[in-house]
Amino acid sequence: MSAMRRKLVWTESANFQGYGCSECDWKFKPSGALAGDSLDEMKKLYEAHREIEFAAHTCVKRKTSADRKTK
Repeated sequence: MSAMRRKLVWTESANFQGYGCSECDWKFKPSGALAGDSLDEMKKLYEAHREIEFAAHTCVKRKTSADRKTK
């Protein structure tokens, strides 16, 4: 069995706009307000949190092209 080559992709649908997995229905939904003392720090913390959650998720269900529109 070969390893899945999932990627973090920008996803848009009727009720979601943000980052998701290229191979399943996982979407990054940050909890709470952004933290940080500057816009640059907020961006870095957001990206780090997104990357950690993406790496930790387990792909379950494959998306179909009708379910997502990627950029």
